[in-house]
Amino acid sequence: MSHDPILKRLLTFLQRSPTPWHATQNMLERFERAGFRRLHETEAWDVKAGERVVVTRNGSSIIALQLPDEPLTTLRMIGAHTDSPGLRLKPNAAITTSDWLQLGVEVYGGALLAPWFDRDLALAGRVQVRDDRGRLKSLLLDTKHAVAMIPSLAIHLDRDVNSGRPINPQTQMAPVLCQGSGKSKAFEPLLQKWLKEQHALDDAEVLGFELCLYDTQPPALVGINNELIASARLDNLLSCFIGMEALLESDGAQGAVLVANDHEEVGSASAIGAQGPFLQDVLRRIVEQLGDNSEQAWSRLIQSSCMISCDNAHGLHPNFSDKHDAAHGPLLNGGPVIKVNANQRYATTSETAALFRDVCRNAQVPTQTFVTRADMGCGSTIGPITATELGVPTLDVGVAQWAMHSIRETAGSQDVVHLIRALTTFLDRRVLF
Repeated sequence: MSHDPILKRLLTFLQRSPTPWHATQNMLERFERAGFRRLHETEAWDVKAGERVVVTRNGSSIIALQLPDEPLTTLRMIGAHTDSPGLRLKPNAAITTSDWLQLGVEVYGGALLAPWFDRDLALAGRVQVRDDRGRLKSLLLDTKHAVAMIPSLAIHLDRDVNSGRPINPQTQMAPVLCQGSGKSKAFEPLLQKWLKEQHALDDAEVLGFELCLYDTQPPALVGINNELIASARLDNLLSCFIGMEALLESDGAQGAVLVANDHEEVGSASAIGAQGPFLQDVLRRIVEQLGDNSEQAWSRLIQSSCMISCDNAHGLHPNFSDKHDAAHGPLLNGGPVIKVNANQRYATTSETAALFRDVCRNAQVPTQTFVTRADMGCGSTIGPITATELGVPTLDVGVAQWAMHSIRETAGSQDVVHLIRALTTFLDRRVLF
């Protein structure tokens, strides 16, 4: 497996996926090019053994499923999430202050706010419109070029800025869009202008939008030997990409699922989040199509399966090594990280961890383990949520990274290849446990 084409595809995917809706669309198109047939939840399904199918919900969550030719008795599942922390526009976004048109924003998820200042920011997301024929449409939008920024206050006017002053997102983080607007309604004509440029719509009536700000600096390989990947949204588009590559690389002989949910960064409690019914709805419909849809058969299938929840891990930071447990500080480019927490913030058990270590041994991939310090809190993933909702044996793994939830994050380029190889071996494994 050559590394350069994989990393090139990764950088392209990251660049083209500024929002969960764009990421889902890009994954959908990739799967369809590879022969996956798209299913729509509002239609009747006719699914047969040996098929490969893909389903989306809300345009921001996606499930790709590979069915074996033999009876479906087990599933190898990979889970990730499409959303990332950041800044999103409020519905009545326009603010006029001191001759400037600014945008009111909400903080989505646990974003690291300081790096958002003085960045070249674009806008992307989806817009709901009524066209000139009266039809309602949901359209993707991406300005691609910088249209806004959040300027810092000069140190001369804030001498305590480097002393840990808190940032107020309501009063201090309204992005500047343009000068001399005069009226707060000046934002809607801009939306209509962008819609006309990108979708050839004249005078479309904007009925609503979900728009995110993002940094226009492109993803890049960094380091003397390109050891690092620097990009926005590595948490968790990196796992989405790795899971997609592994599923497409697998031999297709085993039942396999990739699910990438939205709303992980805000708790997963939604119709499209991991705590919602999306995955179970799709799997139950598939099982019904293939024959025995009794509760006993469903329970056998789930208990014979395994879910690997992929979400990035906190890599050992060279400037803050004291923030890690001395025996559990994973290194960038040191291999996939098994994430363990006794209080079930991660779903890993000794049994599922042993399975993954065996998989990695067969794939000739190194492994690492992360446990947070006992005197610090621990984040969570879709792993415990999916395990709770489905009852499927689950473990949490991920690529080590720095600057999690920053506007620009960093991971090891070799770890991308490591985890793709490990997950491909997992999907091809004939006997799970």
